[in-house]
Amino acid sequence: MSMRDEAIADFLAAGPFKGASRAPLAGDASNRRYERISHPRLGRAVLMDAPPEKGEDVRPFLDVTARLRALGLSAPEVLDADETRGFLLLEDLGDALFARVLARAEAEETELYAAAIDLLVALHASHEAADGLAPYDLATCRREAALLTDWYLPAATGHTVTPGLTEDYLGRLTRALSDLPPAPTVCVLRDYHAENLIWLPDRKGHARIGLLDYQDALAGHPAYDIVSLLEDARRDTSADLRAAMLSGYAAATGMDQAVLAQAYAVHGAQRNLKIMGIFARLWLRDGKPAYLALMPRVWAHLERDLSHPSLAALRDWVGAHVPPPESDLIARLRGARP
Repeated sequence: MSMRDEAIADFLAAGPFKGASRAPLAGDASNRRYERISHPRLGRAVLMDAPPEKGEDVRPFLDVTARLRALGLSAPEVLDADETRGFLLLEDLGDALFARVLARAEAEETELYAAAIDLLVALHASHEAADGLAPYDLATCRREAALLTDWYLPAATGHTVTPGLTEDYLGRLTRALSDLPPAPTVCVLRDYHAENLIWLPDRKGHARIGLLDYQDALAGHPAYDIVSLLEDARRDTSADLRAAMLSGYAAATGMDQAVLAQAYAVHGAQRNLKIMGIFARLWLRDGKPAYLALMPRVWAHLERDLSHPSLAALRDWVGAHVPPPESDLIARLRGARP
């Protein structure tokens, strides 16, 4: 048993779930990992293991959890916590991830996605949910987008990316973001997609959607989480579904549809460019190859976003400098790591 496992055992033994059994759950792209905890009397819970020595910090998760639960949303209840050692014991919301539900019941897609859009409408109406969160500002967008030139582009081309080329790219993206009409600042969960949303049909209203992986929430543009939902790296969505959900959000909030479409495209481009860099880094630095297979879908999202007229300059730059993740390039990326 590792020292970390011993620390987990000590944490559980000192709390209400003493004597519970443990079973691994899937981790994510971070250093966090999860276990399902089963107690003969108390039932199930989920353990979040977020080691501080690896840069993890459970305090943002606790903060955003409190914000979401104050709105009556189904963020998991915190049953026990050791912030210093990075352990949280959370309500188990079950296994009915949107992605799993829709894999066996595709006819429910519109209902689930409409419920997810309705939740965003409610979240975005709450000023308190965003108060005090760090801003999702231009500097943050630029830093994230630079992951493309830091990781994907050099690996894809075999050439060093010059500072001038990076600045040209980021300048074009910055202009597109700066040209967006003003919009309310809202709580942006950032990873709002089918692998992080749990269908809870026995609950009422917005509580029918369980929420996961929101600890990196920032205060930003309302279009961002709509992009997260509809331009999922792991699941295809149809043009009809995307159009219906955007129209539904615009109708519910009074946002002009053309303004929303522009913001959706611009924030979608920023997000997908960033993800291309993140997925390259997850392989090249962290040795996680599964993300390479997701790159073609992310690229397809990016191409749709870049077709918006407001992104013509950025589209030209991408077309001139960034090779698409076709099969031969993916094979080359696989061979780029020792």
